[in-house]
Amino acid sequence: MKFGLLFSGQGAQRAGMGINFLADPLFKETVEIASEASGQDIVADFKSEHDELKKTVHVQPALVAFEAGIYRMLQRDLPDFNAAGMVGLSLGEYGAMIASKAISLKEGISLVSDRAKYMQEDADQVSSSMAALIKPDVDKVNAILTALQNTDQQVYFSNFNSPKQIVIGGEESAVKKAVQEINDQEAAKRAVELKVNGAFHTPLFNEASKKMHQRLANVSFAQVEIPVISNTTVKPFTDDWAEIMERQLAVPTHFGSCVQYLIDQVGIDATLEIGPGKTLSSFARQVDRKLEHYHIGNLTDYQKFIEEEHGIKK
Repeated sequence: MKFGLLFSGQGAQRAGMGINFLADPLFKETVEIASEASGQDIVADFKSEHDELKKTVHVQPALVAFEAGIYRMLQRDLPDFNAAGMVGLSLGEYGAMIASKAISLKEGISLVSDRAKYMQEDADQVSSSMAALIKPDVDKVNAILTALQNTDQQVYFSNFNSPKQIVIGGEESAVKKAVQEINDQEAAKRAVELKVNGAFHTPLFNEASKKMHQRLANVSFAQVEIPVISNTTVKPFTDDWAEIMERQLAVPTHFGSCVQYLIDQVGIDATLEIGPGKTLSSFARQVDRKLEHYHIGNLTDYQKFIEEEHGIKK
């Protein structure tokens, strides 16, 4: 099988994630490096005994460290594993960035920690929210959002996750108005407001994007052997990491199209989701039901996957 690796984004985090992996020396080493690079106690973030995982500044380095630790274990235990391409949802692109060796673990965690601070600062400026739209009529939704924007309402497309789900985001009052209009005009089968720390991937994060421009100015990215497909351009990253990761904060993601690219251009026939949840596997299934799906979110998942890949439980 040719695998497409899927790295989870913010929202997938769960209290207690990663704790059972700490028995593995390589995972523990990853967390120690991440803690030093971020200036945070990543183990405490994993535990979230004081609701650390409800804050962007804690979630982002913790989730990327979690993904990096698992991927490093995979490289050790399955040296011939056929990873043909990678895609991460939003924050998950940093997991893919580190896994593909575009940047070192230490520098990647340092970078994502600063990104989280910039985003937290923007999120604290305005009361914002997001809403997932199930089976949307994209043209109808676009007309609704455009009409609201024309009356100075800040509500925008945020995520194109799959053929069956998109997300909108913006100021809380504007999102509520949009959801009401979408329901009234039957522009989606269902609209579900989301509990999030900010309206990510909208112009509400323009200031964070500007700060990332400065932060990325002196960061060097290596050429990768495994293609990583950008949420922003739906093309493989080349020497444009800095430019795209700056833009990424304030423009919509296109995860579903990235999975389709991996199918059409890379030839994947299976996905492996790395992260504490199966949301991305669900999106990938909506893109192409022929794909086989695997998931690693805890140590039991990991052991099962390793055994199957070694032919122990075929």
